[in-house]
Amino acid sequence: MLRGLYEWVMRLSASPRAPVALALIAVAESSFFPIPPDVMLVPMVLTRPERTWRYAAICAGSSIIGGIGGYAIGYGLAPFAHWLLAATGLSDAEVWLRAEFAKWGLGVILLGLLPIPFKLLTIVSGLAHFTFWKFMVAATVIRSVRFFGVAGLVKKFGPTMLPVIERRLALVAGIVVAAAAIVLLGVKLLHR
Repeated sequence: MLRGLYEWVMRLSASPRAPVALALIAVAESSFFPIPPDVMLVPMVLTRPERTWRYAAICAGSSIIGGIGGYAIGYGLAPFAHWLLAATGLSDAEVWLRAEFAKWGLGVILLGLLPIPFKLLTIVSGLAHFTFWKFMVAATVIRSVRFFGVAGLVKKFGPTMLPVIERRLALVAGIVVAAAAIVLLGVKLLHR
């Protein structure tokens, strides 16, 4: 199953529909979807390295647009926002993040550089009625740094790593899942 999913993503990343799929995933992830756009960005850069910066720009721009949606959900649809956070297992993190907003303000949005759900930051920013223009500046900076950084690293080191990833797909997937679990555990521990 893992091999089939990997091959499907690699085929999609080389198709003419790849930029649209990347944009849709980036918009959705910033407001309600659980899968980060890196799953499309990385193979797209590997298959078409000459388009690295274009793909990074699509990913960052779409993520920012999705972030506006997440902010709007939190700001104007609080009951739905609370339900969405609970449905995605992030309701406990909301309490912690609100406290961090009160303490650190704009600095909290820098967490968007980490592989934590960006929708958590966008929705809670809206729920906290964080100043919209400050949110936009911070979101633009962090999403640009994140996706241009990922794209640049993949462009530079990805081609040498691709054969290793393909040979040891289960191990690489396990490491990625373990890293995500450690980050989520860290977020949970920090909010205590």
